[in-house]
Amino acid sequence: MSLPSPAAAPTALPTALPAADPDAAAILLRADGPVAVLTLNRPAARNAMDDAMRAELMAALDHVARTDSIRALVVTGAGQGFCAGGDVKAMQARLAVPPGEVALNGWRRQQRTHHAIAMLHALPKPTIAAVNGAATGLGCDVALCCDFIIAADTARLAMSYILRGLIPDGGGMYFLPRRVGLSRAKELIFSGRTVEPEEALRIGMIDRIAPAATLLAEARAWAAELGQGAPAALALSKTILDQSFELPVEQVFSLGSQAQAICYSSREHQEAVAAFLEGVARRRAARGGAGEAG
Repeated sequence: MSLPSPAAAPTALPTALPAADPDAAAILLRADGPVAVLTLNRPAARNAMDDAMRAELMAALDHVARTDSIRALVVTGAGQGFCAGGDVKAMQARLAVPPGEVALNGWRRQQRTHHAIAMLHALPKPTIAAVNGAATGLGCDVALCCDFIIAADTARLAMSYILRGLIPDGGGMYFLPRRVGLSRAKELIFSGRTVEPEEALRIGMIDRIAPAATLLAEARAWAAELGQGAPAALALSKTILDQSFELPVEQVFSLGSQAQAICYSSREHQEAVAAFLEGVARRRAARGGAGEAG
């Protein structure tokens, strides 16, 4: 499996559920130098998440995690929306099965959804959600589980589960309070109301706003900037930071010590130290030469 060249058109990623053609793929993955752009590609359904998209998403995330040349990931949606949440047809199918199978089938689907969200959240590289339109329900969870969110000035976000008689099942009850605080998260989840970009930025639900026309370009540039750091140090820092709200400081110190031991042996650290010492030696030599010449 290989990524297309940066100049190539977005290409479908081979999965266990291969599409007949790239246009029919639910997930598109494109490399743009060190930044990969993952596009949720069901624009006719406002990029709602169905079983095929979920499977392709997990395959794409696994590929990104294992590909060293990819240093950061941008997630966005095709067409006018980011992700409208769960697929309505899947909801209808769920209700059509015999009553005795509804709970088990739903649990299995939940497990797959949770695995996909966990993969994106734990990806050992910076992740940015470029929210180009409506991000509702599960779509809002997908955005929230990324490290950063940049939204178009035309975007809308909503934890709309309660409007369907459901609870946030894609991690929103974990991610949202960490961004906006517990009481505000409760208000957004209990009401299911739509949040405009300006309010979302003010309350910390998103990190940046960009004009719709330049959203993806700005997200790529930000991802490239974030991905410049040493991969080992970045991945280890992210892993610890993502646990820091739940851990006592002593355990954060302990995890930091273990991570630093790994960093000490990394190529990036050794090269950085060698370059620093070489620079010091050059400056000393230059000062000494100037003194002798005088």
